[in-house]
Amino acid sequence: MFWKTDKKSKEEKKGLFGRLREKLSKTRNTLVSNIDRLLSGAKEIDEELLEELEEILITSDLGVKTTYQLIENTKNRLKAPGTISPQVFKDFIQQEIFKFLKIDAPLLDVSKTKPFIIMVIGVNGVGKTTAIGKMAYKFKEEGKRSLLVAADTFRAAAIEQLEIWGDRVGADVIKQKSGADPAAVAFDAIKAAKSRNMDVVIIDTAGRLHTKIGLMEELKKMKRVIAKEIADAPHEVLLVLDATTGQNAISQAKFFNEALDVTGIILTKLDGTAKGGIIAGICYEFNIPIRYIGVGEKLDDLREFDAQEFVSALFE
Repeated sequence: MFWKTDKKSKEEKKGLFGRLREKLSKTRNTLVSNIDRLLSGAKEIDEELLEELEEILITSDLGVKTTYQLIENTKNRLKAPGTISPQVFKDFIQQEIFKFLKIDAPLLDVSKTKPFIIMVIGVNGVGKTTAIGKMAYKFKEEGKRSLLVAADTFRAAAIEQLEIWGDRVGADVIKQKSGADPAAVAFDAIKAAKSRNMDVVIIDTAGRLHTKIGLMEELKKMKRVIAKEIADAPHEVLLVLDATTGQNAISQAKFFNEALDVTGIILTKLDGTAKGGIIAGICYEFNIPIRYIGVGEKLDDLREFDAQEFVSALFE
């Protein structure tokens, strides 16, 4: 129902789809398997069943607002004439979740300007640096040169980790000494990107500061400095969220989006959690597109998000 055609061969597509389905098994067991069990013995869709469905959705971390909207949409669907079979009911839930995930936003196209500036934000521990390294690998596979920027200058380990990723994927890294002004590091990096004819600049940022300056103010300052060097930059502000944190990811999205106008989200660690339903809550509450999902340790396990493919892998 949701399958999307593209230029990939059927064999390659089937393999990628199968891998994604396998990686989402924990979320599928929590969400879809419970829906199947709920409907297996149902003779009719009544109020009691909807209450049980609501509990399943909440415990699957779709979020309270998202769950409420889905239940309301379901009640409106049930008002339509005619009976609804369990399979039709399940298909309806699948379609509603797809609608939450399908954000009307332009695709991420790093070739539209040069250098394309990506600012990557998020709290410590969500996988920012790893996501940056894997993005650089994806861009390299597309024939693009990336410059990685170690602007989390408050943690020496963060700088070292980015250097390791740079060596691993063959990307240059710009850094300064620990404790340097992050905005100054970003400014110098853009200058370097122009002189080196780089295609993409990916800026790693702090998730926590050890100074009197608040994190958001420091990130706002960096964003202003970047814009002074390139008027419409950063071209993308990507927020990295850890799927295993469930509802806490909603709080983080609210916090960062209010301060920095997030343009896209990278949702990591989907393969290791039963809380993958949070992806629907994030999309519904903030109307921010999911750019990438992390589903494993391999370099190519950071995947471009496709709402159709994701829902199919979850439900089918």
